[in-house]
Amino acid sequence: MAKTQFKGNPVQTEGAFPQVGDQAPDFKLIKSDLSEVTLADLSGKNIIFNIFPSIDTAVCALQLKTFSQKAADMDDVVLLFGSMDLPFALNRFCAAEGIENAVATSDFRHHSLAENYGVKMLDGPLSGLYARATLVINDQGEVIHSELVSDVVNEPDYEAALAALN
Repeated sequence: MAKTQFKGNPVQTEGAFPQVGDQAPDFKLIKSDLSEVTLADLSGKNIIFNIFPSIDTAVCALQLKTFSQKAADMDDVVLLFGSMDLPFALNRFCAAEGIENAVATSDFRHHSLAENYGVKMLDGPLSGLYARATLVINDQGEVIHSELVSDVVNEPDYEAALAALN
């Protein structure tokens, strides 16, 4: 069980969060067109994988926009986002913000991030949603950067995630 915080108060998550050196666990997520995407579909690609509670919160929206801007020129990287938000909300947000280089996905159907990535918050006011986390997965499927953000209200370390790809 991993731990994070919400506004300084401890929050426990279900399962184990992947660490640097681990093979990335599989997932099955729903894209905005309602098709599915798995880790195997992204095989051979570098992935910046962001997990967050909800696109309708300020920090989550900022996380998606910031990574989208910082990775704009990274043609060899898939910018993947996952939450429990419905695909329609993610699509609306990306369209409104002009974000075209991100694959925003929902885990509403399979809950694979809860099961395989240990990010489902078990207590606190956001219980049932996912904690804020960033992983970088190389083209061999290995986790090369792993950050379960210490407090859900904080932004991830963008620079550390991007540096992992260099």
